[in-house]
Amino acid sequence: MTDDAVDRIIGQWHREMPELELDSMALFGRIHRISQKLGARLHALRSEQGLGRNEFDVLATIRRSGEPFTLSPKEISAAMMLSSGGLTGRLDKLEASGFIERLPDPGDRRGIKVRMTPLGREVIEESVRIGIAAQNEALAPLTAKERDQLGALLRKLHAGFEDQPFD
Repeated sequence: MTDDAVDRIIGQWHREMPELELDSMALFGRIHRISQKLGARLHALRSEQGLGRNEFDVLATIRRSGEPFTLSPKEISAAMMLSSGGLTGRLDKLEASGFIERLPDPGDRRGIKVRMTPLGREVIEESVRIGIAAQNEALAPLTAKERDQLGALLRKLHAGFEDQPFD
C-alpha cells in the first residue's frame, strides 16, 4: 500500500512528538475523511434532485415509516432528534417543492399530519437508490469478506458511542 494523506499527517506528528501512540489518530482521521468525502458526494447527488441534507432526512424519515407515508411533526422530530422549530422550515421547503402536504390530523383538531406526495416518494426513492450506488462504489476496493469484517468492527465501535448525543 502507498502512503495516503493520513500517513503523511501521522508522520509529521510522529516527527514532532515521537512519544505519542498515533494509531487512534490514524484510524479516526481516515474515518473522518471518508465520511466527509462521501458526504460531499451524496450532497452533490441529492442537490441535483432538489434535496438538501435536511430535506432528504425528513423525506427519508417519512418514507421508511411505511404506508401511508404520513407522520405528525412530533413523530418526525422525535425520529430525527430535532426541535419542532428546526422542522418547520424544512417542512415549508418540502411543501413548496410539492414533496409533502400538510393535512388536518383526524385524531386531533389542533394537530396536523405530514403526508408524502407521490412526487416526494419518487424523489426520495430515487435519491436512496443513487446514494446506495455511490456507497457501493466507495466500498468497491473491499472484498465481501472485508466489508463484513469492517461492518462488524464499526458496529462494535459504534456501540460505545450509541447513547452519546451529537453536540
